[in-house]
Amino acid sequence: MSADTARFTQGSTMRHVIEMTVTGSIGVMAIFLVDFLSLFYISRLKDDALTAGIGYATTVLFIAISANIGAMIAGTALVSRAIGAASRAPEAEREALRDEARRLAGSGLVLIMLFSAAVSVVLWIAVPHLLDMLGARETARDVATRFLHISLPANVLMGAGMMLSGYLRAQGDARRAMTVTLYGGLVTAVADPLLIFVAGLGTDGAAWATVISRCVFALVGWNGVVWVHKLLRPISVAEVRGDSRRMLAIAGPAILTNLATPIGGLLFLRVITPFGPSAVAASAILDRVVPVAFGVLFALSASVGPILGQNLGANLPQRLRQAMRDSYIFAIGYAVVAATIMALAREPIANFFGATGETARNLMNFCLYGGIAWVFIGLVLVSNAAFNNLGFPLQSTLFNWTRATLGTFPPAYFGAQWMGVEGAIIAIIFGNALVGVLAVIATFAAIRKVEQRLKDSGAIAARP
Repeated sequence: MSADTARFTQGSTMRHVIEMTVTGSIGVMAIFLVDFLSLFYISRLKDDALTAGIGYATTVLFIAISANIGAMIAGTALVSRAIGAASRAPEAEREALRDEARRLAGSGLVLIMLFSAAVSVVLWIAVPHLLDMLGARETARDVATRFLHISLPANVLMGAGMMLSGYLRAQGDARRAMTVTLYGGLVTAVADPLLIFVAGLGTDGAAWATVISRCVFALVGWNGVVWVHKLLRPISVAEVRGDSRRMLAIAGPAILTNLATPIGGLLFLRVITPFGPSAVAASAILDRVVPVAFGVLFALSASVGPILGQNLGANLPQRLRQAMRDSYIFAIGYAVVAATIMALAREPIANFFGATGETARNLMNFCLYGGIAWVFIGLVLVSNAAFNNLGFPLQSTLFNWTRATLGTFPPAYFGAQWMGVEGAIIAIIFGNALVGVLAVIATFAAIRKVEQRLKDSGAIAARP
């Protein structure tokens, strides 16, 4: 690592936000687009029970992925801070800070692999109970069970790949961070139809394609971090133990924060399950459409972390504030455009997946109203990234759980009683709106606290 690697501490914050988000979006969209196509291939089998089964399975898998994201946030935050601190430190101290970044990267990789393995074991054991809780029955339950038993063990590789991609973002190498998921997505795009149709594996083929993608994620990420940037060195058990407390201080709340989203999804799925397989199938299709439509927001929330981390490490609070303003502007503008396009394209989307009857009607209603909620969910996602990287992880946990529970389940439940499935999706818009606005207010309050702390310590750097 060279002395000038903290590139986010200089230049336009909006440019950094856009560059990191656009390149990150390509990788994120590659994953979501492949999932989108996987469900499209399954939908060609013309069986709502198969589509519903994949929907149940991916809802459970999202728990594992969300837990990985929480652990990744901790590693990315600490490594980016060390890189930022090295860029502003006296020459005599820089090498020690660079070595700290390498050590933290090694510890984070070991810890996320141990953690993701533990999550996989717990979910494997809990599969029957989770599917029962969701109301999965007969064919849909069997499909979901087989899909999860094939794909869950590969969660260890997924966790490693995600952490390595986070390190590349912490380094400021947006292009290579993008390739981690992009290459995995491209390989899966080829494997999916081959395994589902040519090999005749059906839904099992989609599960094995998921396993292949996890392997590619890890290999490409390893190449960028180890061979290109050399941002990793051998570490000892004692070093991992020593770093684990710092990691857990961020990872614990961040994991809880990210688990709120799949839990909210489970609660929403439970609300609409009584309306039959057509409602669940429509929800499963929407779960693929939404990430493609709003994947940029996920990329934005992942991208703003390293920008904040480097500037916090370099003691530049004015750039923290500007980066957040730019991120919110970008999030709102993008979400409004994406929601409009999804609403206008609701009928072609239903036709694309071959949805008919009640499934088509529910899907089009989801597309018409569901995108509006993402204008506010985007604000929460960006705020969560700020809380985790500025040292307020518990606020991130509070806001995401509030959004996923109080902002989702009660409105969805009462909305469903009022207007059925359509009422459930309309009602959650209002719950998410309230939480999103409060999260923005709390974020700028957190930045003021950081600035005051730096003023009190005399650590604020001059404006670049």
